[in-house]
Amino acid sequence: MSDIEIRDDRPAGRLEALGDGHEVVGRIEYFVLESPRPALVPVHTIVEPAHEGKGIAGSLARELYAIAAREGVPVAPLCPYVVKWAARHPEEAPAADPELLSAAKDWLRAHPGRF
Repeated sequence: MSDIEIRDDRPAGRLEALGDGHEVVGRIEYFVLESPRPALVPVHTIVEPAHEGKGIAGSLARELYAIAAREGVPVAPLCPYVVKWAARHPEEAPAADPELLSAAKDWLRAHPGRF
C-alpha cells in the first residue's frame, strides 16, 4: 500500500489511486452536488482485480472524506462501499444528511448517462 498515490481529478469526477507505474489501480467516481448546498457524492468505487484486498478502496474513501473536511463540505454517499466504510469509521465520516442524499439521488435520475 505504501506505493499508492491518491490524486483528485475533480473535472473528471474521479479520485484515483495510482500504482508504482502511475497506472490507475482504483478509483471513486463522484460528482459535486450544488443544490440545496455543495456536497461530494461518491457513486462508484472500483479497484482493479489485481489490486483488490490491499486497502486501496478504504484509502480512497478516507481521502474523499478528508478532502470534504478540508473544503468544508459534507459527503452524501450513494456508493454502497463508501456507505459501509463510513458506518465503520464514524470518527472520520460524519453521518450523511438525508436531504442531501435525496437531492443526490434526484441529480442522478436527472443525469442517467453520467454514471
